[in-house]
Amino acid sequence: MEQKLKDIQNRAAQIESQMNSGMISGAELSKLSKEYSQLSEILPIAAEYFQIQAGISDANAMIKEPELKSLAEEQLIEFKKLLPEVEHKLQIALLPKDDADDRSVIMEIRAGVGGEESALFAFDLFQQYNSYALRSGWKIEIIEENATSLRGYKEIIFKIDGLGAYARLKFESGIHRVQRVPETEASGRIHTSAVSVAVMPEAEEIDVTIEEKDLRIDTFRAQGAGGQHVNKTDSAVRITHLPSGIVVSSQSERSQIQNRVFCMAMLRSKLYKKQRVEQESSSNASRKSMVGSGDRSEKIRTYNFPEQRVTDHRIKLTLYKLEDILAGGEGLDEMIDALTAADQLERLASLGEK
Repeated sequence: MEQKLKDIQNRAAQIESQMNSGMISGAELSKLSKEYSQLSEILPIAAEYFQIQAGISDANAMIKEPELKSLAEEQLIEFKKLLPEVEHKLQIALLPKDDADDRSVIMEIRAGVGGEESALFAFDLFQQYNSYALRSGWKIEIIEENATSLRGYKEIIFKIDGLGAYARLKFESGIHRVQRVPETEASGRIHTSAVSVAVMPEAEEIDVTIEEKDLRIDTFRAQGAGGQHVNKTDSAVRITHLPSGIVVSSQSERSQIQNRVFCMAMLRSKLYKKQRVEQESSSNASRKSMVGSGDRSEKIRTYNFPEQRVTDHRIKLTLYKLEDILAGGEGLDEMIDALTAADQLERLASLGEK
């Protein structure tokens, strides 16, 4: 480990020198900046590790001196108590990074079982992620929405643009259940409804190859809630990727060109996600992830309004902070942090088995 840490320190110093030289720019500078940013997360922990090791070495030298033995023994106890914690932090920091973690995301929220109540909860989840994005300093852009007359969403697709958005939101994919008395329920009976969420890292053109011959592109007139026409031109676009059967559409913009741009962005992300899932399935065939596969059909979380609790079934975590979580507050951060930690521990265990 020590040699690996020294290599990281040397590489960081080398990158810093290159970046300060003024001899590089453009894509190469961007690439080096990203690498330096990743190394920078490890550098302070590495410095702490070497400081503890130096302290242990000094204390072992001091212990041979009778007048310093007592002080040296106290220092040894303290350093040896700190060492396992720092080593664990290093193990986490040195885990292979997900290449998609720094990317923006495209999210899809769709109403499922529960009719109008499900659509209302789809709206609540969109508001949750919208608030969380704003609190995180990210930008949000709606790509497609299909609203109901009661302020719900049958479906909404949107982009969250911000560094590290995928790292924070990737464990949100799956079925979110809600247990509450619907606004339309006169008898006060609790209903259970479900909404599916899909989270995809935004893909770039170099990530996937899309042949024009593999696309069927249809245009149609954009419609609003209840079937009303929102414009009088065929500005809405639907693109079908024939080899995979993936269909994407957009009608949120008045321009057919802009709707096509949104569709292609969604299609790239869906194909990139599919490609990643296939790669992960082949490399992790022997185990099933504790925090799930990212499949939108997997039940992951329940929001119980009468008890004001949210339970994540993957890691068996229950927080009695329903309002804060739905507001995109610190409770949602606590949930995401716990899922991230569970994933890290599982990957550490997997490395130990190899």
